[in-house]
Amino acid sequence: MVIIRRNPDGSIIEEQATQSHPALATKRGMEAMSDMGRGIPPLFSEIATKINNAKDKPRKLKVLQENDSVPLRQVLKGAFDPTIEWLLPVGDVPYTVNDAPVGTEHTLLSQEAKRLYLFTQHGDNALSNTKRETLFIQMLEGLCAEEAAFLVTVVNKRVNNEYKGFTANLVKDAFGWDDNFMKKD
Repeated sequence: MVIIRRNPDGSIIEEQATQSHPALATKRGMEAMSDMGRGIPPLFSEIATKINNAKDKPRKLKVLQENDSVPLRQVLKGAFDPTIEWLLPVGDVPYTVNDAPVGTEHTLLSQEAKRLYLFTQHGDNALSNTKRETLFIQMLEGLCAEEAAFLVTVVNKRVNNEYKGFTANLVKDAFGWDDNFMKKD
């Protein structure tokens, strides 16, 4: 690394740095610097892709644990917990894909996760099926294309089919859940 300085007379001095910046010396420091320009948290679809691309279970666990959040846990519980029943038709959803670039004119699944109860059994019994499906389509159209596709795989409980190695056992191990998808004592 080259350090450029000015003398009091205005002339330029170039020096070879003998030591790099301490924050950049570690892998963690480099990762922090790479995320500095990012204005939004990682998308759940990006997390799923990282899990898919990870070579082994310890790396997959690390990805989940590094991105642990309440919204992520809610979405993954809906994806893998067999007691959660989605009140939406299974299969493809007829919605218009949001073509806006990531980070602009769309919502995030991490923000919308708190509304997912509307689409599950015992979530909101006052909603008619038509209204529930309309709200779901509106949610999908507000998300970016990748997150909308990820949410459809969650609702269809097909995450493991789309993302290799993204299984219920992986999620249980990452979050310390028992077989009922509850925190172990």
